[in-house]
Amino acid sequence: MTTFKLGRRALIAAVAAIGLTGPALAEDQVVDSIHFLIPGGAGGGWDGTARGTGEALTKAGLVGTASYENMSGGGGGKAIGFLIENADSNHGTLMVNSTPIVIRSLTGVFPHNFRDLTLVSGTIGDYAAIVVGKDSLINSMDDLLAAFDADPGATAIGGGSVPGGMDHLVAAMVMEAAGKDALAVKYIPYDAGGKAMAALLSGEIAALSTGFSEAVDLANAGEVKIIGVTADDRVAAAPDAMTMKEQGIDTSFVNWRGFFAAPGLPEDKLAAYQAAIAKMYDTPEWEEVRARNGWVNIHNSGDDFQSFLEQQEQQIGDLMKKLGFL
Repeated sequence: MTTFKLGRRALIAAVAAIGLTGPALAEDQVVDSIHFLIPGGAGGGWDGTARGTGEALTKAGLVGTASYENMSGGGGGKAIGFLIENADSNHGTLMVNSTPIVIRSLTGVFPHNFRDLTLVSGTIGDYAAIVVGKDSLINSMDDLLAAFDADPGATAIGGGSVPGGMDHLVAAMVMEAAGKDALAVKYIPYDAGGKAMAALLSGEIAALSTGFSEAVDLANAGEVKIIGVTADDRVAAAPDAMTMKEQGIDTSFVNWRGFFAAPGLPEDKLAAYQAAIAKMYDTPEWEEVRARNGWVNIHNSGDDFQSFLEQQEQQIGDLMKKLGFL
């Protein structure tokens, strides 16, 4: 993945060239205002990402003002439809989204997909992880695979999403990459993290598929061992946790979050949004927000963002077909 960066002088020159600077704006200001459209309710991951990004952009002086609108409904589809149907009047709006825009468009939860929008930038991500209980005899993916080979039915993997949801797909993806039959993986869904942890500690499940940041919190609390992470390289937040690739399992996955704009957005406005986000990564205001939330910087801008989404769509689509969800 390529990170798009502009030096300070180049950024100011580029923005000036597209007519978005002026004597009334601070030297570093790139965009006058952004209205953030959030496809879910207050307090969720989308909400936190939009508000945290807006906080960093405004406090750093890159954006003058930020406003926020929560628009729940249709698994995120209501906000997507609104942005498409009211495109001409929403050139000042950025909508936050994440991996579900790929999954839910594949399954037909809503009729649109990311190609119907203007792709701005992927900004952060949360890798996935497989964890086991602190007292488990399993200490690595090799151990988990050996247990699976010995008794697949007794080596259930749990997760916090429904069958065919992200935790299930990650578990199936990892096992498939390890040379196992994804259809043979016994997946048990739980509707809350506490229930999943109780099942893990009681032995009802052998392992838990979860987000990396959640896994780190559980590991730091001494409740679990992280036996595999779906990152390409080890992550600083858990430097002792081995990646899947280190263990001979050639797969990676990230639950990204990023921003989209209305279709037909003028090129100058798109360039300004992308420049503001790129500049944001070098500010202490962003680092404060990022560290507070445990986010990983994963920046894909423009064409790189589209390539990343297309690869994820192919990977998830192939797996969902194999599992019978498509």
